[in-house]
Amino acid sequence: MEIGNITIEDKLGKEFTEHKVFVELTAYSDFYESLSFSIMNWMSQGTKAFSNLDTYTISSIKGTVNSISEILQKGRINDSYALIRKYFDSTLINIYSNLYLQDNFSIDNFIVEQIDNWRKGTDTIPEFRVISKYIKESQSLMPITDLLKKDDRFKKIRCRCNDNTHYNFFHNVLLNDNEIHNPKRIKYLDAVSFDMKSLFIQHFAYLFYLNDHYFMSSDYADYLNLVMTPEEDSQYWVAPYIQKAFEEIIIKERPDIAKEIKENSKMKLK
Repeated sequence: MEIGNITIEDKLGKEFTEHKVFVELTAYSDFYESLSFSIMNWMSQGTKAFSNLDTYTISSIKGTVNSISEILQKGRINDSYALIRKYFDSTLINIYSNLYLQDNFSIDNFIVEQIDNWRKGTDTIPEFRVISKYIKESQSLMPITDLLKKDDRFKKIRCRCNDNTHYNFFHNVLLNDNEIHNPKRIKYLDAVSFDMKSLFIQHFAYLFYLNDHYFMSSDYADYLNLVMTPEEDSQYWVAPYIQKAFEEIIIKERPDIAKEIKENSKMKLK
């Protein structure tokens, strides 16, 4: 990209434009694209939706990840944090909607009004603090929550997002100016990398602890579509993109969470 005769690389430096965060963001985007497509046929019990609500939520999250990458590439670190805060919110809304449906759906409560009204646009989703509290107090998610609470990283991430969104400090203002010399710019990219990876892991862990069938490869359905008998236990085979993310991100960064997921899922994760 050029601004006049000066490229972004000239302005920000090769160390910035080739930072690992851009490869990581592409990986998250690709993951969400595959996930959105693969879960399309799973029905969202408790709503009147004809298709899976998560398909569109995940697709929207992918768009946010792409926007973060595009804005970062222009050196607008401050603006990117406003979108990281949106990513934080949207992933927890995704978990909350799944959890709330599971907690409240029954034969006697076939339509869970809070989530279905949100889907229809007749009611809003609860505010972030309510959503966060509901998730943290959920007994079904407590094993994952306890592991995520080993340190205060998510509190610090939220603070960084809010500081940048609200210009709480003058240095947050400077982070949006790609014209000035900022010797700490790479340090802030490192922080973005850490924050996005942490939030991705949180989303992955919660979502698949709730819905481990989302791990499933297409093989089982492919057999049925071809009117063939599925191979034994093929309903527990894991989609390649799930296994890839599990190995390269979850196991590598949070082996404790990887162990908890594997031990509480019938899916054949390696």
